[in-house]
Amino acid sequence: MAHETERNDKAMDQKLIAPIVFSVSIFLSAALLFFVQPLFAKLVLPKIGGASGVWTTAMLFFQVVLIAGYVYSHLITRLLPVKIQLIVHGAFWAASLAFLPLAVSSNWLYDPEQSTALQTLILFAIGVGVPFAMLSANAPLLQAWYTRTNGPSADDPYFLYGASNFGSLLALLSFPLLAEPLLRISQISVIWSFVFVLFGVFLIICGLMARHEKTETLQGPSTREDKIAISDIGIWLLIAFVPSSLMLSITTKISTDLGSFPLVWVIPLSIYILSFVLAFSNRTWISDHLSNTLFVISLAVLSMLFIPYMNLISTSVTALIFAPLLLIVAFYAHKLLYNLRPSAGNLTVFYITMSVGGALGGLFNSIIAPTFFDTVIEGQVSTLLAASLLLFTRNKLKPWMFLVGMVIAVIIFAGGLYQYVVLKDIQQRIVSFGLLAIFMLVLFLLRRKPTVVFVAVSFLILINFSVDLKPTVFEDRSFFGKHTVVDNTEENTRLYSNGTTLHGIQRLTDMDADPTPLSYYHPQSPMAQVLTSERGKASETIGIVGLGVGSLACYAQTGQDWHFYEIDKTVDQIARDTSLFTFMHHCAPDAPTHLGDARIVLDDQDLLFDVLVLDAYSSDAIPVHLITLEAVQLYLRRLSEDGILVFHISNRYYDIAPPLARIAGKLGIHAAIRSDLSDSNANWEVGSTASVVVVASRDPEWIEHLSETKQWNVLQADQKPVWTDDYANLLSALK
Repeated sequence: MAHETERNDKAMDQKLIAPIVFSVSIFLSAALLFFVQPLFAKLVLPKIGGASGVWTTAMLFFQVVLIAGYVYSHLITRLLPVKIQLIVHGAFWAASLAFLPLAVSSNWLYDPEQSTALQTLILFAIGVGVPFAMLSANAPLLQAWYTRTNGPSADDPYFLYGASNFGSLLALLSFPLLAEPLLRISQISVIWSFVFVLFGVFLIICGLMARHEKTETLQGPSTREDKIAISDIGIWLLIAFVPSSLMLSITTKISTDLGSFPLVWVIPLSIYILSFVLAFSNRTWISDHLSNTLFVISLAVLSMLFIPYMNLISTSVTALIFAPLLLIVAFYAHKLLYNLRPSAGNLTVFYITMSVGGALGGLFNSIIAPTFFDTVIEGQVSTLLAASLLLFTRNKLKPWMFLVGMVIAVIIFAGGLYQYVVLKDIQQRIVSFGLLAIFMLVLFLLRRKPTVVFVAVSFLILINFSVDLKPTVFEDRSFFGKHTVVDNTEENTRLYSNGTTLHGIQRLTDMDADPTPLSYYHPQSPMAQVLTSERGKASETIGIVGLGVGSLACYAQTGQDWHFYEIDKTVDQIARDTSLFTFMHHCAPDAPTHLGDARIVLDDQDLLFDVLVLDAYSSDAIPVHLITLEAVQLYLRRLSEDGILVFHISNRYYDIAPPLARIAGKLGIHAAIRSDLSDSNANWEVGSTASVVVVASRDPEWIEHLSETKQWNVLQADQKPVWTDDYANLLSALK
């Protein structure tokens, strides 16, 4: 009797302690899992570059490894007793310690001739694959262990998934908002390693608690294992695919414009995780009626925002609009998943299927779409599939509903086409927002007819696939973004854009003659001033990091040795294709283009430049690793003693001058800045653009020579921290 009482007391103690211990354990595991994603991605950036595709491919890696972790968890919980599970998983944790602290091998080199996406996946696999796989298995494994305790809701442990996602959410937000601004990356990696060790202690405690079977007196309903239909798995896959693909589509759209750095990555991912927290919390946050209404409105807005002729809103405003839309759509999808969840006996199968659906979204966005499509279609596809979730209702599609949907779509599309072709500037914006308001109103009124909403949204998106509103000369995609060449017949110019950033202009009348540089490189520009100065003309060796269309090549002097550095081979192909642009063909046909990340390539060479132009910052996606102390030290090693560095830092969102001033002050070199943003451009060529340029040199005479023109100002450093490979806070450079 005493033994029985003691056993019941222990069971009661476990009932009180188990949910706390397991919640803390799964919280720590999830926090480690999601904190390491932006951490290791930032470690990788100096090796791959600052493209938005780095994060999309990283997400694919994490999603695939998550599947492996879930499958591993499923197998050991099905095949092994808990005691052996604890030994095996404990050994897995111990093996992960060999990869700490996290770092990228200094021997790893990027090969521009090979698939960048594949190389990124390999780099992640080597550096963080084992620890991440171990952590990814914990969510289903710890929940399965919890079902063997006397804890409350042991027969329905899905509430622990909420704790898991809460840990993920806090970790994601704490990296860009706390850790990155305050600590060096090496310090963050050490702290992460310490918490990983601490988690191992909690893991062992959970395993020991799970070894004891439930007592009969406290055991609730038995954990049953219902049969899962193939159709159930298909539905779970589709629902999980939608928010994953939409989240990555939004991330790519924003990071293409604002830059690829942790805060831009983690905010959409945090919203995605928050939707899991809300949906799997077993609480009613909002009524189904309100959720459905908001979902329909969100579909209306998304179907417009992803259409090319709606690119009239600034990226920062667009990002603010996307945030609630992603939350609403992801919550709707994940709540649907929660409502369709199986019994606890099929918990691991459910999580495996969810992770596969999420990974398929990552695969589509990072590999399939960039490979098979010339334009960016992921956002439109994910919106279309999100609308298809409405078809899970019992509402039948009647002929008149189909007609209404088509009429709505045609009216909106025709109106959009009209405002794009006919209207300009403020009229264009007013009509666009008016059309959006009408579309939202109509769909709101028809929200009780989900099939009508689906037809309207799908027709609008599908017709947009088949109609090209711009007369494009060339269109392609690479790992580093979308490449578009279009003709402006009104100004008789040809423009090349990478994403939303203009990278070069040429007059159509110059195609068969010696072309005149335009855009940032026009004859009155700061860069032209440096290259055409007496010292610039006397320079023997010139290096240009960032090719664009090769406009600067037309400032080359006879006998000079010019070298170009470009990470994206598609850019080089465009610049050297005489049917598109002829700067390189006419002005520097023999100048080589060194493909690869400029830091890596320059470090592997022994060339010395008299002028080295860093033209990699005018794109809004700033490659931070090219503007750190270590990067500038490398540039100086590749510079002759009296040579000059030229930094083109024109940018819509970031002011790069202060970080450069701090680096110059730290290295004891002289620097000056010229901005012609406020200059009168009445005498400029059509197609000329204002720019901001910083020059730096060991030789003060270079700076004095330029300062004599009274257009250049000496660059003064402030007292803020110098950017290094170990510490760089891009947020601090926002204008």
